[in-house]
Parts: sequence; structure tokens; C-alpha cells
Amino acid sequence: MASFGVIGLGVMGQNLALNIEEHGFPVAVWNYESDWIDRFLAAHPGKQLTGAKRLEDLVAAIERPRRILVMIKAGAPVDQTLVKLRPLLSPGDVVIDGGNSWWEDTQRREAETRPSGAFFFGAGVSGGEEGARHGPCLMPGGAKDAYASVQPVFEAIAARTESGPCVTYIGPGGAGHFVKMVHNGIEYGDMQLIAEAYDILRTVGGLEYSELADTFGAWNRSELQSFLIEITSKIFTKKDDQGTGKMLVELIVDATGMKGTGKWTVQQASELAAPIPTIASSVEARIVSAQRAERLAASKILSGPKPGPANVDKKQLIDDVRHALYASKICSYAQGMNLLKTASKTYEWGLQLGRISRIWKGGCIIRAAFLDRIKQAYERDANLPNLLIDSEFAKELGDRQAGWRRVIGLAVQSGLAMPTMTASLAYYDSYRRERLPANLTQAQRDFFGAHTYLRLDKEGSYHTEWSE
Repeated sequence: MASFGVIGLGVMGQNLALNIEEHGFPVAVWNYESDWIDRFLAAHPGKQLTGAKRLEDLVAAIERPRRILVMIKAGAPVDQTLVKLRPLLSPGDVVIDGGNSWWEDTQRREAETRPSGAFFFGAGVSGGEEGARHGPCLMPGGAKDAYASVQPVFEAIAARTESGPCVTYIGPGGAGHFVKMVHNGIEYGDMQLIAEAYDILRTVGGLEYSELADTFGAWNRSELQSFLIEITSKIFTKKDDQGTGKMLVELIVDATGMKGTGKWTVQQASELAAPIPTIASSVEARIVSAQRAERLAASKILSGPKPGPANVDKKQLIDDVRHALYASKICSYAQGMNLLKTASKTYEWGLQLGRISRIWKGGCIIRAAFLDRIKQAYERDANLPNLLIDSEFAKELGDRQAGWRRVIGLAVQSGLAMPTMTASLAYYDSYRRERLPANLTQAQRDFFGAHTYLRLDKEGSYHTEWSE
């Protein structure tokens, strides 16, 4: 019999099924369109794969307690599948939703499944097609007692670093999908920060694509080493194969798409009063980029400096941008970790931030050597209020801020938008100030709405008749 089931044979489902099978767990598969099952089995002869044309056949083909991974489009399709699947389950069975589901849906589905004696897990899966096939980062959330059932499979198929498999039990209910959502929000920030670094180096610094490839390649051997920096270096070496003679990246339309997890991260941060300006500005940057037709029209009307090559020292600019990118990255991760900390306290999930940063070191899109530093920071102080005030990160931010400020100043003078690096510096400057201008905001709120205010020199709340 099969020891594991997979529902959904899209790219991720197929690759995860093959990954699971290759690690010694025979797999039964089911797909809504049954011809996909036939094609999948035909493409992989000799594998321990069993095709099931009905959900009843899938459940019957898996040894108990059953472990079934659902890899289908998030939203209504998951609910529709669960309505058909739940009556077929037995106590102790575990159903795992590996899609990018909204974490509150996962909470609800877990509660709806519990009366049957079966378990429902929401597992964030990161790493894309390549990760699914050869080692993803997995973020499972659900009943802790049920994790023992899926742990051997997840630890076998996950990416591995020197710290171990890139999977850990995250927490109850929707904790796994919440952590994956924040992972994706950090990913948005990382990508936008890299795009801004590219923009100022190319537009203002005048770097050729060969120079950009070399620069990002060198950065990937530094403290900035990461998957996203690595692939960016490779992107700058790819020529168009359609005969234009240009670099392919030059021909790609400057309008970024998104699937919603970044937006969800911003919405949740607002609900929980956890500031994430770096991530929020990266989402807004994608939205502005998508308004391409409006931007093209506005470019013929609105005045300002026209971005272009400036008389700068290339070597100094490259060094400054490296510092600005790294410092901004620290702010982005600090914001993401603070959001996780706030959610953990609010929802009583008991998230272990050090463990989460450990599993993000491999398999996932934001994997980076930098994450080991974050793990160490939380090992030094599990209750760290903010990564910015960890002794090592605080020193690095201090050492790098001169270049960070020069880059943003140069961008402003050149008419170049750098919303995410600027938001990162504003976050840093706001967090380190003893006094902010919120005193005036509070006075305004009291003036027009009698919302009251607190005083520095006295206890209690006060209201003033300002217009007397």
C-alpha cells in the first residue's frame, strides 16, 4: 500500500509526490482531471506511485493513519475537496494543505475537521518548483500531537543545511500558513530592495550589465549571500534569444505581478499594530508599477529631475549601495520578525523565532547566510524586542548608515524613486528617536475629536478646549 497521498498534480504537487517517493514513501495520487493522473504515471514508470480515479480509491490505497497532502488552488477549491474527503477519513488521519491559503481559513478548517478525530494541518511550502522536487522549506502548523505522524516524511523531503532539515513544527491552528505569509512579505521586501539597488547602479551609476553581474556575484560571496542575489547576478548575464542583441531583462515590461500574500501581510500588520514599512512599501511599489499606462502618460506631464548617469565614483557608489541594501534588509527582517512575535502573543501560538529563522536558511526563496545571524540573535535573547537593538546588528547598522544615507540622498537628487530603501531608513530613524512629532498629532486629534492626550509631566488623560 501507499504510505502517503497527494491530491493535486500541478507543478508543485507532481514534484512533491516525486520527492516523497524518492525518499522511500510510496505515494498514491489523485487529481480532479483524471487524465493528468495517467500522464503523470506514464511519465514516471517504475516509481512507487499509485493512481486513484476517485477520492474513495485514494483513501483506500493509503495505510493508516493516513497522511494526505492537498496541493490545489487556495480558497474555495480546498473547501470543496475537504467536504468530499472528510467523510472518508478515520480518526488519526492527517490532511495537510500545502497551498498558500489564508491562515484564518486554515484555523476554520482545522476546527471543522477535529470532530471527526482526523487532523488538519496548514503547511507553508517555499522553494518553488525546484524546491518541491529536491528540498523545500516546510512550515507546518496544526495539532502538535499529530505532527509526529508527518514529521518523518517532512524531515526526509525538506532541504537541509548544516543546522538540519528546513522544517520544524511551527505552532497550532493557522500558525504555519501565517509564518509562510510573513515569509512571502519579507520576500517582497527583499526583491524590491534588490530592484532599487539595480536601478541606482544602472541608471545613476551607469554600470553595464556585465558590471552588474560581477557586482552581484561579488555580493553573493559577502554578507549579502542569498538565493535572490545569486539569481539576480545570473539574470544580468542572459541575452535575448529573439535576435535583438539586447539583454533579456531590458525587454521585460516593468509591471510587477503579485498573488496576494504580500498584501495579506500588510493587512495583518495593520490589524495587529505591527509596523512593517519596508514590506508595505514593496507592495505599494508593485501596485504603482502595474499602473504602467498611467505612468507613461504622467511622464509627459510631471516635471522633476530626469534620472540618468551622474558624475559619481563607481567604486564608492557600489560600496554605498551594498551597505544600503544590507542595512535595509536588516530592517525588513526585523519588521517581519516583530509581526510574527506580535501574532504569536495575540493568538497564543508560542512561535520560536530562532527556529523559524533556522529553517528559512535553506529551501525557501529568502534563504540567505544572513539568517544564521538572526538565529544567533534570538539564541542570545529569545525575548529580543527588535532585531535592530541586538548588539551585533545595532553595530552593523551604525557602521553602514553613512553609505545608506548617501544612496538615498543621491536617489532623491536624481529623481529616482527608492520607496523601500527610504522606508527602511525612516523606520530605523523613527525607532531610534527619543521623541517623535506624534505630540502634535495627538493635539490635533484632541482639537477636532476630543480624543484626549497624555502629558509628560503629569498622570492621567487630558482634554483641552483649543479654540478658546
